[in-house]
Amino acid sequence: MKSVVDRRRSGVLLHPTSLPGGPIGTLGDEAFRFVDWLKAAGQGLWQMLPLVAVSEGGSPYNGLSAMAGNTLLLDAGRLAADGLVDADDRNPAATPRVDFAAAAARSDGLVRRAHEGFRAGRAPALRGEFEEYRGKHAYWLDDYALFRALRDAHGSPWTMWEPALRSRRPAALKKARAQHADAVERHAFGQFLFDRQWRALRRYANDAGVAIVGDIPIFVAHDSADVWAHPKLFSLDEEGEPTVVSGVPPDYFSETGQRWGNPLYRWDVMARNRFRWWTERFRRTLEWVDLARVDHFRGFEAYWEVPGHEETALNGAWKPGPGSRLFAAVAKELGPLPLIAEDLGVITPEVDALRESLGLPGMRVLQFAFGDDERNPHLPANYAANTVAYTGTHDNDTALGWYRCAAEGDRAGLRRLTDAPDRSVNWGMMEVVFQSPAALAVVPLQDVLGLGSEDRMNIPGTIEGNWGWRFRAGDLTPALAERLNKLTHATGRLHGEELT
Repeated sequence: MKSVVDRRRSGVLLHPTSLPGGPIGTLGDEAFRFVDWLKAAGQGLWQMLPLVAVSEGGSPYNGLSAMAGNTLLLDAGRLAADGLVDADDRNPAATPRVDFAAAAARSDGLVRRAHEGFRAGRAPALRGEFEEYRGKHAYWLDDYALFRALRDAHGSPWTMWEPALRSRRPAALKKARAQHADAVERHAFGQFLFDRQWRALRRYANDAGVAIVGDIPIFVAHDSADVWAHPKLFSLDEEGEPTVVSGVPPDYFSETGQRWGNPLYRWDVMARNRFRWWTERFRRTLEWVDLARVDHFRGFEAYWEVPGHEETALNGAWKPGPGSRLFAAVAKELGPLPLIAEDLGVITPEVDALRESLGLPGMRVLQFAFGDDERNPHLPANYAANTVAYTGTHDNDTALGWYRCAAEGDRAGLRRLTDAPDRSVNWGMMEVVFQSPAALAVVPLQDVLGLGSEDRMNIPGTIEGNWGWRFRAGDLTPALAERLNKLTHATGRLHGEELT
């Protein structure tokens, strides 16, 4: 594997949906301004959540495809600059929180207008580029565009479609492609536009010395183009329903465990195909980002299998994952992989051994550091250099929110590490993480801004009210950038100082 910890760096965790502008963040001016602010603040990393197309709930971990980009982020101004839409076609006024329904309606209309303009002969220079894009990405794009067109026409989930479409009979697919040709091309064009705008933003970030850190969830949603297009790779019955699903076993937090419900992979089938689907998934993700966090890494060593008919995860069982075979197959095709292993939760020696054999850095979260165990891997004194350290992740409360609700023993434990006053304990926690031996340090933007629990991104195990947080235009001041820059410089992370 390719090492991502060759020098000390730091960065900020912010999903692009949380940028200001319209009902959802865009890949336009606000995104470029955020890169400028990161550069002024001395940051070398911009970490984000999965960039995939999302379903109605907005969760980037429940995408419509593992390989399609989130067209809700398209910027109207840049489409106008391309000549695809009118110059007065601008993003609407910003909403306090992300409005996914409004964003989806806006995106659908924007892509329709851009596609109509393209079909009418506007931006003729893009025609060859689009055709080249469709050919290059045919492995996933053909199925995704048809999936979206059929979902528009027949609703969701795909298991409710007529049997011929549900089971992908060749004659039915051929007829559908002809019947929905315009919609299929429109959805493919939307992906082309997303990639075009994303490439410009990533290039701008890289030129500013900022690397993009992405995210690869281990599992995919059942109602996704991936499962519909590749049913033999998943444990499904004849109706397309999962026979077994993902989850985690009972623990301190839940007596019945967590039933996530994602269909599970048929690793034996994938292995016989040399893990091609995974190779293409990694290839696609690394077209977007410079580094990638592999979510639920422990599932590659062993995963919790829950019978599909069970309502909880209580009666599941551990099953062996593909281990290093998968990563070796992908690396053979793509070369060294710049990955970070999300190894949070109850981690066994076998999981540690797999991560270490691959040379991947693990994750450490300061909020998890406190208790009676001096060997706690989340205590900064126990960090190895091959580590990415966080004050908290997108699944945690904010630093201030955590501190205000923490047990007194945990608060006392933190005070042994920092003498920051309660009102600015977020900066104290950031300083602890930045000072740590971990090569990479990342903090959520909410912690930089000093926000409370009402501004957290996600509460695991809940459905409503997540993924909607966004900051306001004007929050990222020069003074805030200067303060973060000074902390970065003082802790040896400015400009990626080499490890000794």
